[in-house]
Amino acid sequence: MTVDEVSFSDLQLRGKATVERLRRSTAQSLLVRRRDAEDLVLTTAARAELEHTAASVTTRMFVAVMQRDPRAREVVTDVLPEVFPWVAFLPRDDVQEFIVELVATLRAAESLDNPTPVVHVIDAWRHTAEAFADPELAAILAADTGDDLGEVPAPGDPA
Repeated sequence: MTVDEVSFSDLQLRGKATVERLRRSTAQSLLVRRRDAEDLVLTTAARAELEHTAASVTTRMFVAVMQRDPRAREVVTDVLPEVFPWVAFLPRDDVQEFIVELVATLRAAESLDNPTPVVHVIDAWRHTAEAFADPELAAILAADTGDDLGEVPAPGDPA
């Protein structure tokens, strides 16, 4: 579904017309483009509540099924490459670890009503897959030197 766009100045100068456009919009949302700042999404409070409820229920159901049914974990493992194609570069054990971490984070983030941690987990694992996709870097990561190289200095500290 596409979202209609309006400029921020249209919202300011033609507020009633913009709200009427929002009301007629099939998506019940408008993308408000701003030149010098992050774009905004204009929607009704009722629509925002519907979207929040749908996402919350979906997350809770998914987490509950994943926690109770080993077959669900197998299915998710099988379909994960369709959702995140980059998992093809992760070792099989890491794919399982990603799933476990993602489900735990989905549950915790939903309880806080904050999706940011979920995005962070996905980004971190995507970056891990990027590292494994580079054969040279993957070889370094796979090498077990057995040596602890000690504490890593903070950026800007003399080594």
